[in-house]
Amino acid sequence: MYLRAVGTSETADPPPFVRLASDPLRWRLLRELSHGDRRVRELVGLVGQPQNLVSYHLRKLRAAELVTARRSSFDGRDTYYHLDLERCADALAAAGSSLHPALAPIGVEVKQAESRLKVLFVCTGNSGRSPMAEALLRHRAGSRVEVSSAGSHPKPVHPDAVRVLAERGIALTHEPSHVDDHRRRRFHWVISLCDRVREVCPEFPGHPRVVHWSLPDPAKEPESYPAFRRLADELDRRIGFLTARFGVEYRDDEVNRT
Repeated sequence: MYLRAVGTSETADPPPFVRLASDPLRWRLLRELSHGDRRVRELVGLVGQPQNLVSYHLRKLRAAELVTARRSSFDGRDTYYHLDLERCADALAAAGSSLHPALAPIGVEVKQAESRLKVLFVCTGNSGRSPMAEALLRHRAGSRVEVSSAGSHPKPVHPDAVRVLAERGIALTHEPSHVDDHRRRRFHWVISLCDRVREVCPEFPGHPRVVHWSLPDPAKEPESYPAFRRLADELDRRIGFLTARFGVEYRDDEVNRT
């Protein structure tokens, strides 16, 4: 749609992504959403601008298909906004190529963290979203991370979660645990995966980076198996971008070693 018009042919006008992101407020919104999903009132507080102005620019970003919106599963009056980082990457690559072919993207080596990062995924039941995220991150990052998951109301792992990950060659063996069992532990990252648990998630020592990913519960869908497959795709995309940040924003003194 809007951003797909970006090409490599010479033109007097800047590519659409450049024009869109050059607005200082829209750039700030993009930056804030790059850290996790947010509600409008949170973005208003973060950028210090009126809600009507923030909403206007969010509509522009949604029209460009850089940002998507979904009603909160905790409070239907709220809407969470999510930045599509893959689409941003494509748009940035196309913008560079339109300036000069030599600016086509090349691989970037990410500096590795010297010590293991500690990551906690949290959802309500610890039966689908969070154990899947735990397994996918462990599969991607290996020994670079110490990853756990927990729930506010733990229940047995959903069989479709096991089935979907098995299709990816990942064995999901998990014993659900309560988030309170982890509240004295220190983590670098605490990532909530559902809107309900975000409201009840306790604070953790050591000032971890707290991120929210607003993801619907696939077990509540009429056909849960396709929903779990979509969830696995979405988690894998987000975790791919998350691991790219490991070692870049990490400081060894953020968490006292346990």
